[in-house]
Amino acid sequence: MSPLLGISLKLLSALSFTLMSAGIKTLASRYPTGELVFFRSFFALIPLIIWLAWRHEFPEALKTSNLRGHLKRGVIGSTGMFLGFAALHLLPLSDAVAIGYAAPLIVVVLAALILKERVRIYRWTAVAVGFLGVLLMLSPHMGAQAFGHGLSGGPAIGALLALAGAFCSAFASVEVRLLTHTEKTGAIVFYFMSLTSLLGLLTLALGWTVPDLKDFILLVTIGVLGGLGQMLLVQAYRYGDASLIAPFEYSTMIWATALGWFVFGEWPVMAVLLAGC
Repeated sequence: MSPLLGISLKLLSALSFTLMSAGIKTLASRYPTGELVFFRSFFALIPLIIWLAWRHEFPEALKTSNLRGHLKRGVIGSTGMFLGFAALHLLPLSDAVAIGYAAPLIVVVLAALILKERVRIYRWTAVAVGFLGVLLMLSPHMGAQAFGHGLSGGPAIGALLALAGAFCSAFASVEVRLLTHTEKTGAIVFYFMSLTSLLGLLTLALGWTVPDLKDFILLVTIGVLGGLGQMLLVQAYRYGDASLIAPFEYSTMIWATALGWFVFGEWPVMAVLLAGC
């Protein structure tokens, strides 16, 4: 265990995922969610394979003794990815990211219940305050007017998708923590990306859009950033308790607000900004 190293890796992972999310939001209106999930997952294997080859661990690092655990984590994580990408299309970047802050709060609860980690009173207090903040962030999107678009889309549906994605992300984080007890980082990332790529590819039958060269490069970049973020995340949970590492997800609010303002011309709803801070 090395808490400082775990926290540092988590911060780098959060930055990678925020940049990836900005890329996803850029393309979300032009490409179906399943296609985005495929590119994000398939090309995430590139940095993983390069890293393993550089460490002379390919393909030995992909050996597993817990395929069931990988499948469980993969299904939960893939569901969260689909939900999160759909939410990015319906919400400002900073709002989608901020609502996703429910995930580390849920992780702390699950870490105590499932992993039997010791969570001190000050951390429980922070979780309680955090959940109040999540409710505050959801409130601007939950009015009657926000549901005007119905199930076809809108801020209310986007907020609900983001919240559901946060629950999936929390359960997936706990599964990652369990997998690190017996599995190598390479195997954890490889099986997750492979399963998610397959699930994304299955949506080809629903209709994909052929990207031009510029969008293709961005799609590949999204995948590479996702792969780097995933590797850093797994390593972070290897070196620190889940209840300690998870709250540093909040660093993404800084990057999401900046990217939302400069790239998309968006500013978070005031309630979301106050609760996120």
